[in-house]
Amino acid sequence: MPDSASETLPSGGGKRRKAAKRHTAGVKAVAAAAGVSLGTVSNVLNRPEVVSPLTRAKVEAAMASLGFVRNESARQLRAGSSRILAYLMLDAGNPFFTDVAKGVEEAAQAAGLSVFLCNSNEDADREADYLDLLEQQRVQGVLITPIDQNSSRLRKLPSRGTPVVVVDRNIDDGEHCSVAVNDILGGELAIAHLLELGHERIAYVGGPNTIGQVVDRRDGARRALRKAGKPPENLIELTTGALTVAEGRGAGQRLAGLPAARRPTAAFCANDLLALGLLQQCVSLGLRVPEDLAIVGYDDIEFAEAAAVPLTSVRQPRQLLGRTAAELLLDESSNPDHEHQRVTFTPELVVRTSTRGTL
Repeated sequence: MPDSASETLPSGGGKRRKAAKRHTAGVKAVAAAAGVSLGTVSNVLNRPEVVSPLTRAKVEAAMASLGFVRNESARQLRAGSSRILAYLMLDAGNPFFTDVAKGVEEAAQAAGLSVFLCNSNEDADREADYLDLLEQQRVQGVLITPIDQNSSRLRKLPSRGTPVVVVDRNIDDGEHCSVAVNDILGGELAIAHLLELGHERIAYVGGPNTIGQVVDRRDGARRALRKAGKPPENLIELTTGALTVAEGRGAGQRLAGLPAARRPTAAFCANDLLALGLLQQCVSLGLRVPEDLAIVGYDDIEFAEAAAVPLTSVRQPRQLLGRTAAELLLDESSNPDHEHQRVTFTPELVVRTSTRGTL
């Protein structure tokens, strides 16, 4: 009896058959079948608008009948770059980034390009490996939400021929375009809303502080307190190891364990996943939202409105961020007169039950 690693015999017994060798028809075969020149086939592939509809139809019919598949690798070698954009996101588990990716894909598709999606998972080594790989693959350009926006790799890529646009971070180094939301203003909007509702002790849940968005949103929270004449110690920082639901639940446990005299009556979370985890933990501990703890998130992902207690959140134009970033990248990769731009969108506070009860 053959073991599990052996080839399987045909059901009727007899000799083993080798798999048929793959054979792909080339452009010469297509030209012969269609009765046209190689140049005409090349035009159909690369400049179809210069070929008459009748001739183009003949060539396309020949391609279909022969099973012709374009050799994109060969075209890439000749051109020196591919027809692919890459988006290296911070966390594929966060719906915010997948929504940004949808906007990237919209712009790429309109330009006839494909998109590679990569996930650094907030790991600097993984991010560096992806950047090296994408440069080797000669992608047309890289969109990235970086762990460290001052990374030397980010600075070197454009000088070596790979354009880079920074997404969800403001950068003004003269070497990159960037597209972001004013996160300091977003943090300020969240805290101003909670102060308006009468909250004095407010938790800021977020981390790690190596992520620029976390720091900017915290700085906005601090600015709102200063403007309101409140002491800085009224903002109680609960630092998390990541921007995840699990970390939000952990923060909820820590918050509930604080002495009643020091326990915040409201929390502003650096993203919606943290806020949803915090909300889950509050419910499991018997705390009422918003009566015992009002909660504000950030990003306004789809799950925010669908939560058991609909979540107040600071909205970012997620797909617009991605689409704008991709359009800037496409212009940089094709326009010799391209000028770097720093695009900043304005966030919007969306008020729901988690801060104001039943509205």
